[in-house]
Amino acid sequence: MIASDTFCFLNQKGNLADVGWDHPDQAKLWRYNQHYFDDLNAVDAGQRGDWHRELIARWIVENPPTSGSGWEPYPTSLRIVNWVKWALAGNDLTAEMRQSLAAQTRWLLQRLEWHLLGNHLFVNAKALVYAGSFFEGDEAERWLKTGRAILGEAIPEQILPDGAQFELSPMYHALAVEDMLDLANIDQAYGKVDLTQEALARLPDMLEWLAAMSHPDGYISFFNDAAHGIAPDNEELIGYAEKFELHSPPIGQGVRHFESSGYARLAAGPAVLIADLATIGPDYLPGHAHADTLSFELSLFGVRMIVNSGTSVYGLGPERLRQRGTAAHSTLVVDGENSSEVWSGFRVGRRAQPHDVEALEQDDVLLARGSHDGYAHLPGRPIHRREWRLTDERLLIRDRVGGSGQHEQSAYFHLAPGIEAIFDSDGNLELRGPEGGFVVAVSVEGGECDIIPSTWHAEFGLSHNSSALRVRSEGKAPTELATSLSWKSQ
Repeated sequence: MIASDTFCFLNQKGNLADVGWDHPDQAKLWRYNQHYFDDLNAVDAGQRGDWHRELIARWIVENPPTSGSGWEPYPTSLRIVNWVKWALAGNDLTAEMRQSLAAQTRWLLQRLEWHLLGNHLFVNAKALVYAGSFFEGDEAERWLKTGRAILGEAIPEQILPDGAQFELSPMYHALAVEDMLDLANIDQAYGKVDLTQEALARLPDMLEWLAAMSHPDGYISFFNDAAHGIAPDNEELIGYAEKFELHSPPIGQGVRHFESSGYARLAAGPAVLIADLATIGPDYLPGHAHADTLSFELSLFGVRMIVNSGTSVYGLGPERLRQRGTAAHSTLVVDGENSSEVWSGFRVGRRAQPHDVEALEQDDVLLARGSHDGYAHLPGRPIHRREWRLTDERLLIRDRVGGSGQHEQSAYFHLAPGIEAIFDSDGNLELRGPEGGFVVAVSVEGGECDIIPSTWHAEFGLSHNSSALRVRSEGKAPTELATSLSWKSQ
């Protein structure tokens, strides 16, 4: 909230007098944010206490039961939790507010999102636990029992053995870390133990996965649907976890392979590389998946250099499809096709399946490699195999297309804003860090390299101009491209 009746969500401002609570010209996600009431528990929320109290009262009057986006199960779930947190922080709920909170929970109980499952059903159950703990009586006990029963099945399914949230998005993983901390918190607030032990047992691995999937700048990488400013920052989550005497482990040099989720982190000298050797996500729940198999991100000297393009929009438009497509990621495109068949806003048809995956240290080289069959439906059944070889001063990426037939290959290396790509007077390609902080020499074998415009979407509602390297070749399979990046340690 930036005024008593004005919001800024997804980097777009709106005033209630102009947009109301459910204006059709506002994106669905923006309208959802109006109904979450996240600001009740945001930084310095106490300074906006009068605004919050007035807004809750206004919401009750202007959003009669079951009417509009605000009563859909997902925003209802987040709002229930936020109102309960606000009350437990020392803010008294009026009788009207308590009556509305109970009505919202009754409504939610009859509309749990079994058709969507995943994080939606998880937050539905979390809301039942919060309301069931907050209220007293037989009805509240039923809410609590139902929420706990759902979470008893959801937690072991949705939190993989290596700690990752199963939709394989660092952003949704960070939200899951907050959810698990919240469950432990509400249980302890009411002297319960049922969920506390389950949550605290899984959180160390979850915190380690979050750290490994983040760059040295302390923020998450962009695989599948991911952006900054939606989930709490890593620093906030680490501080929350420390209140339970849980500490985020340091992620040092070497290879870390998360086999259950399918990601690998290679760290050598000044370089940190995060590689996607994973499936796109659960078979029955690909809504937040991108066609990003065998993509990677790279930081050098603490600065993001090679990135995936991120996520700035949801919905059904062409930009959503473009951002989910393979060419928006730092990986290889064959014959202009996506490696997984993303369509609509949250759908996937044919999916790439990774195989022959490994990550290891070999002499002084950190190595990750794998293949996928996402292009095997094309004539000649091409198979993409990628290998990363990282040392203190060099990264070599080999892309091999097997099978048979004539194919066009384009390997994209999207550069973070502030990274300059130039050809010098001798025709040599260099990447230069911000303010000349470092120089990377680029060489290519098996193809031609050019520099093309790109965009980076670090937050919803924002698009930053950037550039990308595109390494292209065409020929009969099998073919191979080799792209080398070399730097000097500082």
